[in-house]
Amino acid sequence: MKKNKTIIIAEIGVNHNGDINLAKKLIDVAKKSGADFVKFQTFKTENLVCKNTKATQYQRHNLGKNTSQFNFLKKLELSENDYKKIIQYCKKKNITFLSSPFDLESLNLLFRLKIFNIKIASGEITHFIFLKNLAKKAKKIFISTGMSTLSEVSRAIKILIKNGAKRKNITVLHCHTDYPTQLSDVNLLAMKNMEKKFSLDAGYSDHTVGNETAIAAVALGARVIEKHITLNKNMSGPDHAASMEPKSFYNYVKLIRNTETLLGSYLKKPSKSELKNKKLARKSIVAKTNIKKGEIFSQSNAICKRPEGGISSIYWNKVIGKKSKRDFRVDDFISLK
Repeated sequence: MKKNKTIIIAEIGVNHNGDINLAKKLIDVAKKSGADFVKFQTFKTENLVCKNTKATQYQRHNLGKNTSQFNFLKKLELSENDYKKIIQYCKKKNITFLSSPFDLESLNLLFRLKIFNIKIASGEITHFIFLKNLAKKAKKIFISTGMSTLSEVSRAIKILIKNGAKRKNITVLHCHTDYPTQLSDVNLLAMKNMEKKFSLDAGYSDHTVGNETAIAAVALGARVIEKHITLNKNMSGPDHAASMEPKSFYNYVKLIRNTETLLGSYLKKPSKSELKNKKLARKSIVAKTNIKKGEIFSQSNAICKRPEGGISSIYWNKVIGKKSKRDFRVDDFISLK
């Protein structure tokens, strides 16, 4: 059975910096690199965060200043008209639009725009009313599980299924919400644990630096890989520093596809390219010395040598001890006829 292609999500998130033209350039990067989805973050700041909520440590570090989440998120908000243009541009570029809504108003906006592929952000895994409403209309659901315990993930999945989501349409994504994620915090085996525990497709939302984590995740069976992209890691914004620039992301996708290729299938058999080596690398039973008719084949007068073509060396015991029915010269294939 051949492994299905890994879905690659290019996460633009808020790296458009509130600029629709920058968003389009990032969509171009995602398409050129070979990503399957391009993902945004849809939110109404007033519905998402209280005005005095502090930015997280990594947000403060990447922004280079101490500010509230409300202040910097408000600048990154996109309008309904912006999303209409972005969705249309994705259709033009033949890449699937995906978004993570962070509030009910934004969820309903996506549904109104006929977007039914929804990514649940890690912070929404305990947002009951949000999960309940999402489950009623969403078709394909990706659920990130950063900061979550197994029981919290299980509870969220049960809420989704109870309210109309189909199990086969849910993919659970292991991730870590500190940007960039340290390798010691990745814990990829948790992805496999969730895959087995919930009998769902599993993947990894990658916030590490480099390519190793994605390669390892795909080798472990990840069905989805998500990665933030940016035009320039030095741009102002909360996520640019932990994102991949175009050249690096192109290579990232290529390495994932190469990993899929080298994984192959579960079937053990010689490939077409190595069949030509089989005859020259395997051995036949041949005459070690000149053998006269009537002599008994033994280790003294027979030996196994390349190439294949006579009696295979695997049948040594069926030859040794038998009487030669004709003469053989050194290196002749031995025959029992």
